[in-house]
Amino acid sequence: MTRRGPGIAIGLLAAALCASAALAQETAIFLRADRVLDGRGAVLAKPLAIVIEAGKITRIEEGTARPANAGAISYDLTGLTVLPGLIDGHAHLAWHFNAAGKLHTESDGETPARGALAAAGNAWSTLATGFTTVQSPGSPEDKDLRDAIASGQNPGPRILTSLEPLTEKSGDPDKLATLVRERAAAGADLIKLFASKSIRDGGAQTMNSAQLEAACGEARRLGLRTLVHAHSPESIRAAVEAGCTQIEHGIFATPEVLKFMAERGTWFDPQCCLVFRNYLDNKPKFFGIGNYNSEGFAAMERALPLAAETFRRAIATPGLKVVFGTDAVAGAHGRNAQELLCRVREGGQKPMDAIVSATSLAAQALKLGERIGAVAPGLDADLIAVDGDPSRDITALTRVRFVMKGGVV
Repeated sequence: MTRRGPGIAIGLLAAALCASAALAQETAIFLRADRVLDGRGAVLAKPLAIVIEAGKITRIEEGTARPANAGAISYDLTGLTVLPGLIDGHAHLAWHFNAAGKLHTESDGETPARGALAAAGNAWSTLATGFTTVQSPGSPEDKDLRDAIASGQNPGPRILTSLEPLTEKSGDPDKLATLVRERAAAGADLIKLFASKSIRDGGAQTMNSAQLEAACGEARRLGLRTLVHAHSPESIRAAVEAGCTQIEHGIFATPEVLKFMAERGTWFDPQCCLVFRNYLDNKPKFFGIGNYNSEGFAAMERALPLAAETFRRAIATPGLKVVFGTDAVAGAHGRNAQELLCRVREGGQKPMDAIVSATSLAAQALKLGERIGAVAPGLDADLIAVDGDPSRDITALTRVRFVMKGGVV
């Protein structure tokens, strides 16, 4: 059975998902392609068949021969560009606007059911636009959504979550180590720490070195990665010295601290524009809640050019592992690829480097490089197809025509 045309995947109903998953486990799937980006920087520009069995890529064959098995499913993606499913290393799927059109907070009276539906909708929007894996650092609600998607009950990207984040107010070093163990026991995939204030509050360091060393050290002992929100050079340096895994944001990172991260092998996830533009575009929906005030929005206006400048310095720092993450919050889900456009247009990154940062490099950062992030035999069949060649025109990533996660279309 051959299915043809660029719009074959995006309009599927969630009700068909379980049947599709079962079929994917039983039936071989052939994807016909004539241009494949492997996620590691190579372009395969010739007729190919990507063969998928039991949710994994089993082989890649040259040529256009039809599958010998009459029961096999064949999708014709010729004329499109096939590449690995995209990975967003920092997004907040639980963040949404409530029925009144404002950012949801615990005090707005929203029912848990509506919050769960909103998060599920964000997950679907994210998956449908080509992001098959998302790391969501900071919401306990992520666990139920992660598990529902993993079980096939809901469509959405593969989710990794930190559950509730830790801050300087969480306790002394001993208490922080205890909380890290509790997060691990509760099913956290990673640990999220706030080592500095928000950009809206100036970004100064908050957690001290002893706190960071205790939290990151205990996480490392348990085999968990640590993501650290840090804007100031002081907070970044303290987190790197503590052996934390990855720095998020880093608006005020200096050349010296960028070099220090590179020397220590610390991952860096700076944002170029999407998160700031999303806040500014949706200002009435955030304004008046916490530090979303006049001063906070003025700080985000100032952050836009600083963010692009920091990103340019980061990718120019030899050996620095710059990975992709959007910090997508309410209003940005489904628009994640806009950050890749910004990184190329305003940050000066080469399109192929941007793609690699959101595929194989992102998979390495998540310690999932042996499962996802590339088009290669043995890996999970997380594959998308886009209209155009994103290695030449990065805007092609906003024209997703086919999405497969784990062999399920």
